[in-house]
Amino acid sequence: MQKYSRVLVKLSGEALAGGKGSGLDYETVVRISKAIKETHDIGTEVAVVVGGGNFWRGNDNKEFDRTRSDHMGMLATVINALAIADALEQLGATVRVQTALLMTQVAEPYIRNRAVRHLEKRRIVVFACGTGNPFFSTDTASVLRAAEIDADVILKATQVDGVYDKDPKKYPDAVRMNKLSFTKVLSENLKVIDSTAASMCRDNKIPLLVFNIDDPNNILKAVMGEEIGTLVTED
Repeated sequence: MQKYSRVLVKLSGEALAGGKGSGLDYETVVRISKAIKETHDIGTEVAVVVGGGNFWRGNDNKEFDRTRSDHMGMLATVINALAIADALEQLGATVRVQTALLMTQVAEPYIRNRAVRHLEKRRIVVFACGTGNPFFSTDTASVLRAAEIDADVILKATQVDGVYDKDPKKYPDAVRMNKLSFTKVLSENLKVIDSTAASMCRDNKIPLLVFNIDDPNNILKAVMGEEIGTLVTED
């Protein structure tokens, strides 16, 4: 029996690049999509938010105007959303892509009630374009969409296996924390999600589970309640 009935999976764009470092790695996209579909097949309602860092990171390209650069990043997320949707459909899932910027020839516009209805009708929903606003990360978009669709948890699939007390790449004695609070994340400036997203999670009482996507089956394990990664909550 799964622990969560409706989840929002946050995928970084970098996770979709696999070992290539940038762009899309087809085999990686399929592996992650299979795990999403298997999670959906056990009865879990699944929504997905994708980043675009495998193509463009607005905040890292400071030569460009920040607003325009962020809009370019939003378009990058659409490429990733369509890739995930295509892989899921080839696996037999029913999928809807919704974008926060209007592009009706490519995907549906984001409408909260429609998104919820898709989930209730057993469709996987993939959200793209972040919040539709510059200066807001896709982490913040994940929390916003999770709050709007009343998700039980945000599953943040990353390239690390949880949250550590210090950088494990620099300090061999770094210890992974199984559980911590959003208040600690904010007060100690832990690089779990950005501060806006952490504040929104805390204020809306949305738990966040951070785990490694190198094994995509961790998505299913998380939904089934297995102890993986780091759970961030506010008691």
